[in-house]
Amino acid sequence: MGAAVLGLPVRHPGLLTARPRRRASGGTPRRALTPYWPGPTRSSARTGGDRQAEVTPPVGLTVDPLVNACQAGAVSEPGGTETSATLRRIERAAGGLATASVARMDETLPWFRELPADQRSWVMLVAQAGVRSLVQWLRQGGGATDRTQEVSDEVFAAAPQALARSITLQQTVALIKVTIEVVEEQVSELAVPGEEQSLREAVLRFSREIAFAAARVYARAAETRGSWDARLQALLVDALLRGDSPDVLASRAAALGWSDAPPVAVAVGRSPGGEVAAVLHTVYRQARRIGVEVIGGVHGDRLVIVLGGAADPLTATEKLRTAFGDGPVVVGPAVPSLDEATESARAALAGFRAAPAWPTAPCPVAAAELLPERALAGDAEARRRLRHDVYAALARSGGELLETLDAFFAAGGTLESAARSLFVHPNTVRYRLKRIAEVTGFSPLAPRDAFALQVALTVGRLDPVVPAVTPVPTQTASPVGRKTPQSGDDRRRSL
Repeated sequence: MGAAVLGLPVRHPGLLTARPRRRASGGTPRRALTPYWPGPTRSSARTGGDRQAEVTPPVGLTVDPLVNACQAGAVSEPGGTETSATLRRIERAAGGLATASVARMDETLPWFRELPADQRSWVMLVAQAGVRSLVQWLRQGGGATDRTQEVSDEVFAAAPQALARSITLQQTVALIKVTIEVVEEQVSELAVPGEEQSLREAVLRFSREIAFAAARVYARAAETRGSWDARLQALLVDALLRGDSPDVLASRAAALGWSDAPPVAVAVGRSPGGEVAAVLHTVYRQARRIGVEVIGGVHGDRLVIVLGGAADPLTATEKLRTAFGDGPVVVGPAVPSLDEATESARAALAGFRAAPAWPTAPCPVAAAELLPERALAGDAEARRRLRHDVYAALARSGGELLETLDAFFAAGGTLESAARSLFVHPNTVRYRLKRIAEVTGFSPLAPRDAFALQVALTVGRLDPVVPAVTPVPTQTASPVGRKTPQSGDDRRRSL
């Protein structure tokens, strides 16, 4: 009964046994037509000597006298037995038991005292429904019939959905424990003499089934909430990839409880396959372990994860690597908030498409490390960055840097050959190459950086930066019909 505080469905496997009773019919006492198994008996048939025959209880009965009496129909008859008297006592005490249970919860559970008054009243009503459910459960044989689920559903119907959302499963277990203790303390008052132990065992079995039902209820609620959250997250990730307005992103993120802890970055990799819920559950479990906030979604064969609050998104993604499938994992640049995460998502997607061109790339890899591959794959943002951040920066630093870089590449990366072609000392070439690394962030002496510089030179010359055109001032035309004043020399020449 105690678990009925939250109105949870129950099932009970146990049965209680019946006591023998007699009815008078024509003055001759006879046994009532009810199932009865008083205990071990000796068989009158003997084979080969005195031997006790193996005796088993009839099907559907156990050795508990309380519920067998209920199952046999004793309590359904008015005026009958001790068992019916016990059940009538429980029915009359339903309100008092619920009140005592709530009072005990208020004394022993600090969080219960903080609940609003309406939720506390719902707890009391559900506790009363649980007591009534216990009586009905006993009358139906203590879980022996198929209607046990119907009885438990009635208890659950007494609790609104808002109550289940405001009380956690751990708190539910605490409520069940308190209610069981209160009912056990009142067993001697509720049961008629001789039925105390049977009632105590019945309450414990009923409470155990209620506890199992609580787990089922919260499991169903978690599944429903998880499927709804999965749909919301899929919509949010889709909005990020489409580049929807910040207001749309903010509203959907707020519905998911996103705290928008900076910085925010997007990681894209291949999905491991299987159920989407299972894939995202793995992501969330690992994200909780490393203490970062995540929103995930599966789009086709790609798994897209938005990370929040990770000081180093690349390192955080490396710890989430097992949640992805085989293949590259690309991390977009970190941005201050979710409103700007579209930029990170686009870079990560472009890098994921271009990553196969770099087979030996680390995993995960930053999208910025894939600029040359992205540019060759047609990513406009990568071409713009190479053109402005590399080629234009070299052009602004002086023509000798571009000239030295061309000569260095033409000489196959040999300093002396480049110096001879430029008619300068090799140390001069070394100095200029160091300056190129400082200006662009790419060192010509590193093979990977040299490749990026070569692509930047190509893109910069194919897509030259258009210089700003300075407007040329034009002479203001004289108004029609108005003569321009002439100087004295002009008048004399005209004469």
